[in-house]
Amino acid sequence: MTYEFLQQYWWLIVSLLGALLVFLMFVQGANSMLFSLGHTDDERRMLVNSTGRKWEITFTTLVTFGGAFFASFPLFYSTSFGGAYWLWMIILFSFVLQAVSYEFQHKLGNLLGTRTFQWFLVLNGILGPLLLGGAVATFFNGSNFIVDKSEMLFGAGGVISHWANGSHGLDALLDPWNLIFGLAVFFLARILGILYVMNNVNDENIRSRGSVRLVGATVCFLVLFLAFLVRTLVKDGYAYDPATGAIAMEPMKYLHNLLDMWYVALVLVVGVVLVLFGIVKTIVSKTYIRGIWPVGIGVVLVVLCLLLTVGWNHTAYYPSNADLQSSLTIANSCSSEFTLRTMFYVSLLVPFVLAYIAYAWSKLDSRKIDKDELAGDDEAY
Repeated sequence: MTYEFLQQYWWLIVSLLGALLVFLMFVQGANSMLFSLGHTDDERRMLVNSTGRKWEITFTTLVTFGGAFFASFPLFYSTSFGGAYWLWMIILFSFVLQAVSYEFQHKLGNLLGTRTFQWFLVLNGILGPLLLGGAVATFFNGSNFIVDKSEMLFGAGGVISHWANGSHGLDALLDPWNLIFGLAVFFLARILGILYVMNNVNDENIRSRGSVRLVGATVCFLVLFLAFLVRTLVKDGYAYDPATGAIAMEPMKYLHNLLDMWYVALVLVVGVVLVLFGIVKTIVSKTYIRGIWPVGIGVVLVVLCLLLTVGWNHTAYYPSNADLQSSLTIANSCSSEFTLRTMFYVSLLVPFVLAYIAYAWSKLDSRKIDKDELAGDDEAY
């Protein structure tokens, strides 16, 4: 295992965690439509309990994603999480608000009322995917930061990276293409949320509403995502010389990456086909309710390929718009070889963790959620 192999390996692991996080945001997608899919108190309670059984997995994956980035590419963690902290703080606050809303909406002595906490879930369902999508879009469009590693030796505080303006990450929302991708992730989360609820909640009214709203969410997602994808493939990208580390702009860099890494492009096509298959079959068939699985697998494959495209093949995965040479690559922002090698052996335990999650998931979903189950469940939200 060479140092370069370990860098590539850990970018693959981080990308996979990011892809799983996007899939698990069906929780946010369903919550954003809480009042649209559920018209009565009982229907809304079924929806809340459906997503309430999975929100902890989504939150844990988000934390794991950040932890893996910190351990394998610490310079990104200190630059983005430390510099663009307003953007990340809003994201984390919305997820904390989600956790509080699940736990307290039906507690005795709730002064705010159940509906207030349900609107908090809707707020997280909107802000979470939108802002996370905008943050990920900066991998393609760049952010305003400066890195100066000489500060480690000569700086007074030893801070080697800082934000180039006072917005501390909120400037990402001023780029219309970041917003377009953020909105694409938002509507994708809604698609996943609708498909998950249709599979998990045994209620014909909710399923029929979900089938109708799936069409609108799909149209919005396809328009936004295809616009972002086409623009990304034809625009200049950020390449670096592996010998010198110098970063330069390369025309159609991301398209070249897919052509050079044909295996990544092939997986991307498979993912797109699975997404379209699951959505179309759910729309045209009144009895098919398992669309979450082909669409979910397809989403994981597509997001994984997008992140590999932005990190592999000598590409700067976190470009700097303030100073091109400050852009981060998997080579100049990673941990030491010893750290990456040690974590490699630890990562071999990941399949066992995934097996446990799959087992727990199957137990939680052993019975579809309906009104009768909630009536006899003292632990229900």
